[in-house]
Amino acid sequence: MTADLSPRSTVPQPGRRRRIPFRALTAAATAIALLCLLPGIAVLIAALSGSAETLSHLADTVLPRYIRSTLALVFLVGTGAIVIGVSTAWLVVSSEFPGRKILEIALVLPFAFPAYVLAYAYTHVLDHPGIVQTLLRDLTGWGPRDYWFPEIRSLGGAAFVLTLVLYPYVYLLARAAFLTQSATTYTAARALGRTPLLAFLTVSLPLARPAIASGAMLVAMETIADFGTVAYFGVQTFSTGIYTSWFTMADRAAAAQLSLGLLAFALLLVLIERVSRGDGRTHANRAQPAARRELKGTARYTATAICTFPVLFGALIPAIALTVMAIGSGQDLLSDRYLGFIRNSITLALIAAVLTIGAAIILGTLHRFRPGRLSLGALHVARLGYAVPGGVIAVGLLVPFAMLDNGLDAWMRQTFDVSTGLVLTGSIAALLMAYMIRFLAAAIGAYEGGIANVSPNVDAAARVLGSGVWGTMRRVHVPILRPSLLTGALIVFVDVMKELPATLIMRPFNYDTLAVQAYRLASDERLEGAAVPSLVIAAIGLVPVILLCRRVAAQRA
Repeated sequence: MTADLSPRSTVPQPGRRRRIPFRALTAAATAIALLCLLPGIAVLIAALSGSAETLSHLADTVLPRYIRSTLALVFLVGTGAIVIGVSTAWLVVSSEFPGRKILEIALVLPFAFPAYVLAYAYTHVLDHPGIVQTLLRDLTGWGPRDYWFPEIRSLGGAAFVLTLVLYPYVYLLARAAFLTQSATTYTAARALGRTPLLAFLTVSLPLARPAIASGAMLVAMETIADFGTVAYFGVQTFSTGIYTSWFTMADRAAAAQLSLGLLAFALLLVLIERVSRGDGRTHANRAQPAARRELKGTARYTATAICTFPVLFGALIPAIALTVMAIGSGQDLLSDRYLGFIRNSITLALIAAVLTIGAAIILGTLHRFRPGRLSLGALHVARLGYAVPGGVIAVGLLVPFAMLDNGLDAWMRQTFDVSTGLVLTGSIAALLMAYMIRFLAAAIGAYEGGIANVSPNVDAAARVLGSGVWGTMRRVHVPILRPSLLTGALIVFVDVMKELPATLIMRPFNYDTLAVQAYRLASDERLEGAAVPSLVIAAIGLVPVILLCRRVAAQRA
């Protein structure tokens, strides 16, 4: 008998060996996309399963108020963020004035503060017993009814706070757009007799419109997703309605129907932004960058004041107010209780950052090696999470996961006489999934920003040298993309530290975080105590902001 020495028996078949990684990668990417779709599907099913009587009751009572407040808040915050972000971005890019170099970076600082933290700080400063009104009464001798002062706990106050926190979205994108514009078109407009203002309005501003629209869309999404600020100020929006229906009224159907309405509103904003953008393209020529114009007289100090006010009111005053409040609060940051809050917050943020970055790598790698409808669709679905408020994701995950937990527990009791308890909803597992869905878009953006600079030839060389998909991803892509992935992980980390509605709804019993503690103390009108966890959240938020500041400094023209 002769041995079979054919290549079939001695040489491995690479085709079969390579299919397994792609199958695993495709399965993982599909599972992530389905998980991102789950909240929307669950909310839709739960809303449709609710009675028409509940929906009719909502329409007759609170729904019109929720719609009016949400629309008004989006309009006010969006307008304010565009005005502040675009004006400051244009000034630091096009003009030279005192303090420009410092202010160009400092304008990003309010990004480190959650909106509800600013709400606590400005309530302490501007409310009736606050510093400003007390000083006003002491200086004038007026009584409480002798003067009028703007009410901070109002829709206008919420819009003011949210604008200060969210304008950096517009500022960063508008500044980048202005930096990439050629001086040719602007110079031509000036040569034709246009004033600097008219040249900006007719040439530079239209060219930057796509970037400004993208920033405004991010502002709108964050505004409708906000819960801490509007809840503390008593502004009734969809976000507060969802929480009230779920916890205060114990009406799951009403919460699901309100969540569906908020989800539809968020997706409508995305659709409007995509349609308004259309197929328009702008192309810049960086061969002739625009030179900064030296401002003269009062104009130079006016420019300094315009760029200083957002930093002053969005970062410096809140930081000083919170520090003063924290000093007199009597809260011990080093106590076991507070160390537990910090440990819980950091644990959730670290695990969520790792999971989210890992999911982004899986989705991006599949699209890199096997571009097609499946991989592209998975990326689009994963990006939708950023358009879904945390409260909607929480409701959408709790409904199916609670059913799964109860079904599993019932089966285990019947079969093995053992109770499993709440495996998903009673632990941090469901909460981590909610974080991943909510912030996966930021991680995907960081991955795509880095992978765009990696030539396909690098992948081809790695494959020729015998490296498979997983090997190329692990030994080639991840080391090259480490700075981008680290930046994305830090952004997710801080976003999780600040996230309030999903944490409030989904956290396990007796598992509180810094954000929950700050909200609880502020709800009890213990603002001095709320300042302590708020300061810790803001301090941690400075980490990605410092990275952004370094990038801003490196992009100076």
